[in-house]
Amino acid sequence: MDMTESLRHSGEYEHANPYQGTHQHASSPVNPEWPPPPAQPPAAPMQPEQPEQPESPHRKRTARRGPAALLVAVAIVAAAVGGGTAYGIQELTGSDTVATGSTSTNVVPSSQKGTVSGVAAAVSPSIVEINATSSAGSSTGSGVIITDDGEIITNNHVVSGASSIKVTTHDGKQYTAQVVGTDSKKDLALIKLDDASGLKAATLGDSDGLGVGDQVVAIGSPEGLTGTVTSGIVSALDRDVTVSTDEGQQQQQQRGQGGQWPFEFGGQEFNGDTGSSTTTYKAIQTDASLNPGNSGGALIDMNGNIVGINSAMYSSTESSASAGSVGLGFAIPINTVKADLPDLRAGASN
Repeated sequence: MDMTESLRHSGEYEHANPYQGTHQHASSPVNPEWPPPPAQPPAAPMQPEQPEQPESPHRKRTARRGPAALLVAVAIVAAAVGGGTAYGIQELTGSDTVATGSTSTNVVPSSQKGTVSGVAAAVSPSIVEINATSSAGSSTGSGVIITDDGEIITNNHVVSGASSIKVTTHDGKQYTAQVVGTDSKKDLALIKLDDASGLKAATLGDSDGLGVGDQVVAIGSPEGLTGTVTSGIVSALDRDVTVSTDEGQQQQQQRGQGGQWPFEFGGQEFNGDTGSSTTTYKAIQTDASLNPGNSGGALIDMNGNIVGINSAMYSSTESSASAGSVGLGFAIPINTVKADLPDLRAGASN
């Protein structure tokens, strides 16, 4: 088989060289009296229409193979585009996904992806300090803005029994707030700022996607130190944490012992007496440093999504006023919060 025949079989070469066989090895005329050729070659005479000839077997095979080869090429290109679409969009939008189990919306810019500083810069404007006052005293906690007009999620024990609530945003602006709804069984509360607009709402993630070992960031106001950032990992999931549902007990512990929240785990009580009326919920355990005042603040994945509301910390000393974090903190999963939001917005007070 010669080269032309081989190329025809491959589908890469279908037509013969138009000059081949017609002008091969042409030489100049030797007769000097031979008339020179005209400036423009005469038009070729019209040829009668020839009946269509059947294609050769080789050309027929080539015609069949051409579209198939084109379809294969298109499929390959489509697969490549499909695999690169997400990356292209991420590069154009300036954000990227960090590989964690709870990926959702990408809040952290791609230039700072996977960094604690990137998470802090992106999410801190959505975290507030809460100062609640009641007849029993005052306390400090944290909260997470979830709407731009000032809906804030926090712990029930931060605002329980409060006669007035003052909220300070990341930029230092102060607001008064009202309780919208509470759920003592889940230790959650929804408050609303008065006359607020244009706030930066946090992005709520998917706590079901968390895995043990995933890196997380905590932001809150421990001991009144607004906007404090700590980091760690998810130490465990589905921890049964038991907390008090009695309002009087909450106020006593919250105001009288430095703002730490008493809880039970494994049959033992921590940070004080939980009282006789309690409830148990499944919590995320983290070694991100939590201190009094972190209650109601955010536990955040490395994409900047809120995955939990910090609610309890273990104290190794009897006096919680002088206690510090020992790497045992607990947060209410954000999916629990999202499921509870309709009732809270409707004014639940259980």
